[in-house]
Formats: sequence, C-alpha cells, structure tokens
Amino acid sequence: MPSQAAARPSTLESAAFGADPDLDRLPVPSTTREWWTTAVILGGQGHYARARAALDVLDRRTSGFSAHSDRVLASLSASTRASFLRQSGRHALASTWDGRALAIVGGLQDDPEAACDALTGLAADALGCGRLPLGWRLLAQCRARLGEEAGLWRQEIRIEWVSAELALAGGDFARAGRHAERAVELSGESESVRHRVKSDLLLSATLTGTDPSAAVELATDVLARCQRYGLLPLAWASSLLIEGVSGGRTSPSAREIGDLIAMRGGLLLPLS
Repeated sequence: MPSQAAARPSTLESAAFGADPDLDRLPVPSTTREWWTTAVILGGQGHYARARAALDVLDRRTSGFSAHSDRVLASLSASTRASFLRQSGRHALASTWDGRALAIVGGLQDDPEAACDALTGLAADALGCGRLPLGWRLLAQCRARLGEEAGLWRQEIRIEWVSAELALAGGDFARAGRHAERAVELSGESESVRHRVKSDLLLSATLTGTDPSAAVELATDVLARCQRYGLLPLAWASSLLIEGVSGGRTSPSAREIGDLIAMRGGLLLPLS
C-alpha cells in the first residue's frame, strides 16, 4: 500500500483536474505546487475565501521568484486570482492579475503552461471589457506560444473555451459552436470532470441562438452534474442560463446559489 505522503499528490491532482472535484477532506499541502492545486480545488467548489488563503501561502513561498518553479507557480497563482475575479464579472481588475502573471513568466520560452494561462485569461478579460479584437489577438499569441507542445490539454481546452466565448460575444453562434464542440471533444479525452462540465455548459450557451430548448436541456443536465460534484460556480452559471432562456426558476435558483457562494467568500456582482 502506498504511504499517505505518496498518495497525496495524486489525490489533489485528481480533485483539481480529474474525477474527484467534490473531494472535501483535502490533505494539508506540503509543496508549493500542492498549495496551488488546493486553491484550484477550492475555487472550483466556490470556497473562494479558503482558495485565496491557499494562494496567500503560495505567494509567500514563492516570494522573490528565486527558481524557475517559483516563477511558474507565482504566475499560476496570479492567474488563479484573476479567474476568481473574472468569474464574478470583474474583468478589468482581473486583467491586472493576468498581466502580472504574464510578466512573471514572459521570458520562460521553454515553459508555456503558465504563460498560456495568463494569455487566455487576458483574452477573457478583454472579452469582458468589450475588446473582442484584442481577445482574438491574445489567443493567437497563446497558440503561437503553445506551438507543438504536447500534453498541455488544459491549455488547449481553455483556448477553445475563450474562442467560443469571443465568437458568442460577436454574435457568431456557428463559430462559437465549433469551438465549444472542440472543447467537449478535448475534455472528453481527459479525466477532468470539471473541464467536461464547463465545456458542456459552453456548448449549451452556443445553442441558445439556434435551439433554445436544446440549450436548456443540456444546461439542466450540466446543473445536475454541478450539484452532484459540488461545482458551485458552474452551477450558478448554468442556473443563470436556464433561467434566462426558459424564464423559469431552477431549484435552487441562481440567486440562492449566488448567496451560498457569497457566504463562501465569492465577490459576486448583484443580480439585476
């Protein structure tokens, strides 16, 4: 039997990027990478205050960026903070953190993981600020940075997510659908429940312009999976989509889910 110490990394990785996103008894992190992974898990569950506290520890441990790994993890920390802000609709503020994330690893040409996270984050921030052409240019930079690098499935999926969102914002539902379908395909090849759920949610959003009933049906399935796995932020987003398209209320409603996220430290903008 493997020791608890040996099992810890795979357990955290599985919760962050695998089949166990609802893991509620997290082991105490022992490495800087584990502190980041813990923050990702907690953010996916909507425990934003606890996630930011984990990033605070990570930032103290990587202060000064003395090693290559320190710079990468400091950048990933900044990108993660940006994602929390972006999920609450604060895109302009998120862009300052994504910009910091990119600046930290701008010269690490041989390690595109963190740089791609920052660039896709900046593209999503540009989208939220209404700067669609800038968003597309940033995604092009990200694709160039990624190049032929193999194994960075998460970055590939994120590019498709933001591409779908940019196309949606531009009113091109067909293009958005193609990117969302590609994200569904890529996420289906991974073990990540969270990435599969979000990809399906984006596909649902692309269907709102062509087949609203199918969009609601898929979003309803997404909401059920979010509730099963404790993915509160995605549950909130899927509930908003269902209520916006159908005119009815989900159970729990988007407002009720938002209230629970706020109790966990989420800084959500008020619903109109």
